[in-house]
Amino acid sequence: MEKLIEQFSFGLFFWQLLLFVGLVLLLKKFAWKPILDAVEKREEGIKGALESAEKARLEMQNLQADNQKLLKEARAEREDMLKEAREIKNKMIEDAKSEAQEQANKMIAQATAAIESEKKVAMAELKGQVAGLSLEIAEKVVRRELSSKDRQEELVESMLSEAKLN
Repeated sequence: MEKLIEQFSFGLFFWQLLLFVGLVLLLKKFAWKPILDAVEKREEGIKGALESAEKARLEMQNLQADNQKLLKEARAEREDMLKEAREIKNKMIEDAKSEAQEQANKMIAQATAAIESEKKVAMAELKGQVAGLSLEIAEKVVRRELSSKDRQEELVESMLSEAKLN
């Protein structure tokens, strides 16, 4: 250190100081300013990218929220549609059952009416046959009873005696 102090020269120091200040000024004008401008641009670019990323993240959250909302609405709509379909199915089944019951009741009523009319026809036929048979039997009995003269007189007398009794 002593050697540096002994060899110290003001002229050399002055020129070195002058060159250093000139170099600093040149660097400031041609190097520091462009470097600082580039750093500032890069910093602004990074800030812009960070803001864009934040906006994109917020948009993504909004889209996710919208997607969730749409999904819930779609599920609710699907449930409503399924419920409506079940109700329509049940209504169709009930309508088919009631229509089948009405048809069955109509068929039963028609069958009952047919049976009643056939029964009346059969009863009328039976009465006609019974009446016919009764007439035939009565005719045969009367012929047999009235075949002889003695029997005819007996019949007349018995009818007269019955008439008096009444």
